Amino acid sequence: MSEAPMGEGTRAVRAGLPKPVKNEPTLPGPVFAAHFHLPGEVGGPYAYGRDENPTWTHLERAIGELEAPGDDDVETLVFASGVAAIAAVLFSQLSAGDAVVLPSDGYQVLPLVRAQLEAYGIEVRTAPTAGGAQLDVLDGAKLLLIESPCNPGLDVCDIRRLAEAAHARGALVAVDNTLATPLGQRPLALGADFSMASGTKQLTGHGDVLLGYVVGRDAAAMAAVRRWRKIIGAISGPMEAWLAHRSLATLQLRVDRQNETALLLAEALRERPEVTGLRYPGLPDDPAHKIASQQMRRYGSVISFTLPTRARAERFLGLLRLVDDATSFGGVRSTAERRRRWGGDDVPEGFIRLSVGAEDPEDLVTDVLRALDESDR
Repeated sequence: MSEAPMGEGTRAVRAGLPKPVKNEPTLPGPVFAAHFHLPGEVGGPYAYGRDENPTWTHLERAIGELEAPGDDDVETLVFASGVAAIAAVLFSQLSAGDAVVLPSDGYQVLPLVRAQLEAYGIEVRTAPTAGGAQLDVLDGAKLLLIESPCNPGLDVCDIRRLAEAAHARGALVAVDNTLATPLGQRPLALGADFSMASGTKQLTGHGDVLLGYVVGRDAAAMAAVRRWRKIIGAISGPMEAWLAHRSLATLQLRVDRQNETALLLAEALRERPEVTGLRYPGLPDDPAHKIASQQMRRYGSVISFTLPTRARAERFLGLLRLVDDATSFGGVRSTAERRRRWGGDDVPEGFIRLSVGAEDPEDLVTDVLRALDESDR
């Protein structure tokens, strides 16, 4: 008799745990080892610390169970950061003369990635996330990189439609799943070849870990990603991997609380006359909501909006008591920032990206509305 399917909370709590051993911890502690005993011929799972580590193995199994539950064919590889994971996919799959499609409105490091790809003789095409514009530049491309929802604008694209179109043209599809998390969206189930994410954000949720991962189903493609990790050495430390695995147990609790509060805050901001360009895919009237509701189970913890001026935005941020003025997102402590201060995003001077934490919803909404009121004085 087959086992009953587990709920998402149960899966998050149990993901990647080894079989119980008497007098041993449920989640084994981090293994700190640069090398392992290896007499005779090379063989077995662990030989050198740049290639494999038992702590990574438990975490990789856990992430795979969340990204593609019940699929034994998927492979997961963890990296030192989300950018390391994205770079591993791009540079392991592309060669001089290939073409790749990147989002024109994605994460601000992508222009640096583009410059490096072009330096290696790879043609880079770009398209905005929303509206299916990628379809116009897919012909002849080797790989399509999707960021949905995109950071920081929160536009959404139809992943299944784009994956089908890309595959029909012979292109691979990689999806940055950072904003959605595996509990919000499963790119492999929507047709993607790779699902990648920064585990630094909501996956781990405490603002104390740098981590990334790649999940894929094609053995040859993932072997190339693994080889790239070996060559570059962009590996996670065992302590970071252990902290990440520990954090997965509360993932559903955190994600549900943050999503619910994000919707409440977005609804409150929608009533403010000084707020323009409000985006949150969970709002029924958001431009991305229709597509998001078809492929996402949760809409994320991030809201974006614009205040009239740079000065107003900076006053607002300075007046917040429960929201840290910091970059990154997805943590249990709310954060917000004026994105133009980095210089890499094509957004207005007063554009705010706000990440909702796990504070009491009423407290957080009250704090944000108070700061808006006081910033106008």
